[in-house]
Amino acid sequence: MIGNLKPLEIVLILAVILLLFGAKKLPDMARSLGKSARILKSEAKAMKKDDEATSPADTAATAPEQQTPAPRTIKAAPGDVTTARPVNDPSHTTQS
Repeated sequence: MIGNLKPLEIVLILAVILLLFGAKKLPDMARSLGKSARILKSEAKAMKKDDEATSPADTAATAPEQQTPAPRTIKAAPGDVTTARPVNDPSHTTQS
């Protein structure tokens, strides 16, 4: 679809977007979109790592030891500790 657009049409579309959202809000929107993409990417990596750690061969080897994992933390951006929050994981329960 983009291949059919002429340069003038693309400029007009960008101008309409700029008028609708305003020049001040566009950088903020792009920044929040980037943060969301970063969070999504880090969560996908964490899920892959969790899946690799709980493979059948690993579970059989570590089940008798009863290791308690450290609580996980989600960070909005690398090095950003102000927005870090603990993850409530219902699969890990403590027994008293």
